[in-house]
Amino acid sequence: MLGISLGFTMLTVALGLKAADFSFIRTHPRSVLFGTVIQLLALPVMTFALIWILSPPPGIALGMLIIASCPGGSVSNLLTRIARGDAAYSVSLTMISSVFAGLFLPFTILFWTSLYPPTTALLNEIELDRGKFIVSTMITLVLPLFAGLWTAHKHPVLANRLNRMFLPVAITILVTLIITGIITNRSLLIDYATTIFPIVILHNGLAFLLGYLGGKWVLDTNKAHALTFEVGIQNTGLGLIIVLAQFGGIGSAAVIVGTWSIWHIFAGFLLANIFRHLAKNRQVAIAPGKS
Repeated sequence: MLGISLGFTMLTVALGLKAADFSFIRTHPRSVLFGTVIQLLALPVMTFALIWILSPPPGIALGMLIIASCPGGSVSNLLTRIARGDAAYSVSLTMISSVFAGLFLPFTILFWTSLYPPTTALLNEIELDRGKFIVSTMITLVLPLFAGLWTAHKHPVLANRLNRMFLPVAITILVTLIITGIITNRSLLIDYATTIFPIVILHNGLAFLLGYLGGKWVLDTNKAHALTFEVGIQNTGLGLIIVLAQFGGIGSAAVIVGTWSIWHIFAGFLLANIFRHLAKNRQVAIAPGKS
């Protein structure tokens, strides 16, 4: 069931992709390339550095690396619109990270976890079959990805209809997994609350900051706001299913990913409304006859 849920989640994401997303990439190649590098490379590097500094338990480190390896979540597109950021840029980055995850996610996870000795030891302890993990995850992700992309390209009306039907189901699966994970690991959550919550808040805050500072350095304000949410909002539903289905449901990893799933939405909505308020103030400041 977890494998089916993983494939269903990727299919739902792929059905939501449109031809306009690809055309934006052709017209804005440099900004898209920059945002992709920040999201797919800078975020895992920052996460890896944070793990070395904090030295959390191996399961928590594993959860952090899985989060950083996941694609951007579709919630980032909504938050970008609320913040009056560049929605087309946000959707394009989500699309690229989703396609990349469908093709390379197991390799990315194994690469980063192999660089940190405690997570390497943990995966050896649970006797993770790396080859089986790569093959099974690739099959579960790639086939639904290309099925969704093909449907979106050949039958866009059908893809849009299916996406609207499947999205509530995918959200229900995610909520169910989070609730189940919290109930199952409630003793672990209580024991490690003082460790887990500060790490989630710090990790997520640094992710938002990375996207914002990177965007402000190179991009205009609207794109910088979009990149903020693309880096700070990850598809943790995908990550949670991978923890449960492929890594034996390691409690601390499941709790860190599940806690991130809840926190990043709360923090994202708060940040989006701050950006929206600032955007209104800028418009008032430049409007004729306004002080």
